[in-house]
Amino acid sequence: MTSQRSSRLLIDAFDRVRDLVAENVAGLSIDQLAARLDDESNSITWLLWHLTRVQDDHVAELAGVEQMWTDEGWFDRFGLPFGAADTGYGQTGREVGVVCVDSPDLLTGYHDAVHAMTTRYLRGLSDADFDRIVDEAWDPPVTLATRLVSVVADDLQHAGQASFLRGVLLRQAEATGADD
Repeated sequence: MTSQRSSRLLIDAFDRVRDLVAENVAGLSIDQLAARLDDESNSITWLLWHLTRVQDDHVAELAGVEQMWTDEGWFDRFGLPFGAADTGYGQTGREVGVVCVDSPDLLTGYHDAVHAMTTRYLRGLSDADFDRIVDEAWDPPVTLATRLVSVVADDLQHAGQASFLRGVLLRQAEATGADD
């Protein structure tokens, strides 16, 4: 029997990201999700959209499938003024500011679709697959394991930033007595 310990471990890590995405939008208004501490900082909406775009982009490439962003119509549903290949990497403060949603369900729905694609892919891997070289542009070349751990690390970093911003926004709302 082929071992899938690595797959199970990574599925657990991606499950935690999915949980953080849901926790970060729960109970917040559209205005709170779009709020930024200043004109150059990120909003919760942008952070969650970006981490999901990166996961979608990287895992789809590894799996050899089309991204959920275009395959399932999320690109059209979000209606952002960027190209279909954009993931948010290197965006300006102005570009970050236009990433808004009409409903938190758009963020969680897209993330859930990407999470499902990710776990389907991971379930099909054996431990031996993780040593495969997926990018020779680096020295040393990048293995499948390294690329997937990199995606998890990036996702968790951005989810943590969103959690911090959520805390700031909730404290501001408490201090002003606002129910936003």
